[in-house]
Amino acid sequence: MECSCVRYTELPHTSRLFSDFLYHPDRLLSLYPVLPSDDSSYSRAAALINYPEDRRAALVKALRQQNGSSASLDRLAQPGTTAVVTGQQVGLFSGPAYTLYKALTAVRLARQLSDAGTPAVPVFWLATEDHDFAEVNHCWVFNEQHTPVKLEMPRSPGSNQPVGRFVLQSPPVAELRSALQGFPFSQEVTAWVEQAYQPGRTMGEAFSALLKELLAAYDLVHVDPMSPAIRELAAPLVRSALRAAPDLYGALSERNRELAAAGYHAQVHVENETSFVFLLENDRRLTLRRNERDYSTNGRRFTTEELIERAAELSPNALLRPVVQDYILPTVAYVGGPAELAYLAQSEVIYRAILGRMPVPLHRAGFTLLDQRSRRLMLRYGLSLMDCFHGEQILRERIALRLIPPAVGSAIKTARDTVHRATETLAAEIASFDAALAASLEKSRRKINYQIDKIERKIGRETFRRDERAGEEARYLHNLVYPQRHLQERLYSILPFFARHGLDLAERLYENVRLDCPDHQLLVL
Repeated sequence: MECSCVRYTELPHTSRLFSDFLYHPDRLLSLYPVLPSDDSSYSRAAALINYPEDRRAALVKALRQQNGSSASLDRLAQPGTTAVVTGQQVGLFSGPAYTLYKALTAVRLARQLSDAGTPAVPVFWLATEDHDFAEVNHCWVFNEQHTPVKLEMPRSPGSNQPVGRFVLQSPPVAELRSALQGFPFSQEVTAWVEQAYQPGRTMGEAFSALLKELLAAYDLVHVDPMSPAIRELAAPLVRSALRAAPDLYGALSERNRELAAAGYHAQVHVENETSFVFLLENDRRLTLRRNERDYSTNGRRFTTEELIERAAELSPNALLRPVVQDYILPTVAYVGGPAELAYLAQSEVIYRAILGRMPVPLHRAGFTLLDQRSRRLMLRYGLSLMDCFHGEQILRERIALRLIPPAVGSAIKTARDTVHRATETLAAEIASFDAALAASLEKSRRKINYQIDKIERKIGRETFRRDERAGEEARYLHNLVYPQRHLQERLYSILPFFARHGLDLAERLYENVRLDCPDHQLLVL
């Protein structure tokens, strides 16, 4: 394997908040109480965890029902053991590849903390409560030619049904098998999926089963927050949030102003009517609108006190959810992506007000995976990873420039050099004669250079047109690295990479999870 690092500032759509989190954490001290840049952060965060043993016993009992026997759960049952938590929506066929990268980062950090004297186990929070089915009902894979293939569930659940409870009828396993046909490990990967995504299972159950298969070596504890036992554990924190809601909204409004003043963005828009909770009722997740201390949904009204009585039937919103999670669990660190870290910059005020502590936030590992052929193409055409982030057409043009015959390329360079020397000599003479004419000459020189560049691009396109293989190679490379104008890890499922590169892919990725490196990694398999 070859591995090289790429700064996130070189990648598309990196926000200023995320960039500062990685490379200038000193600018964010007012937003996060502890940051991973300080080696003592984890021990300080662990020291603040006041986790009652009766809650630990109830948690482990509930998780044994969900996970079965587990060495990680045995360790979690011991007083003082902490959790390194990550999570993701329960997307079709394990969702985007970064789901696996989150989990492996949590495993790596839990082992590192345990070795350093802070006992920790990795925990994966299944976001089964979400009700946006359109975000989880599909996934993208690719075939041997790197053509993107979208796989989608054939039907949708009822309105506002939590996605984790959606019962599978005919998941697109046959379509997956067809897409992966030709890869050396396609049969084994498809068998994993077929075993996990059985008709009659829920989306949450199937996602959990497949993730456990992909990461069988790592004993990752799964938490399904829809289970009654977990909901009962969450209820006291939900009640506290409801009682403190007026003050929390004021604190959030102030935090959003702080973010804007610092040039950052607020990940979650908060209005006066925004509620921290949804109502779970009749297998639906109902949106509540807040009016002072009252709430309403579909013409029905509830007082705060009425909702407090039904706390176990409430589901937290994006800002309250991490606080609920870290009340239920003895969380020392949370592993997330850019959006989740941005949530935490807002949620910090809720943590401070009703939990009194906050875990260390850590960015997950990020990878772009290349096969050997893609690597050879990049070397042949002198391309960097960043060259692939401007769309297929631009990539084609950059490859085209490398295909210009040497004699033509040399003639273009000679023309440029000749123009430069001639205009430099002329400019020296004109400058002493008339400054205005010198400025006019500079403008003309830029126009001449533009025309030379233009003819070079035309030559490149014509050369490219004559080389059909280069066109196919540009498409092959673009569809792997920047498919549908998305980072690879944000669009593709991890499954085609397992099917192509082997069933031990998780172990090979784990070896390259570097907690001390904030950069994205280009990994050649």
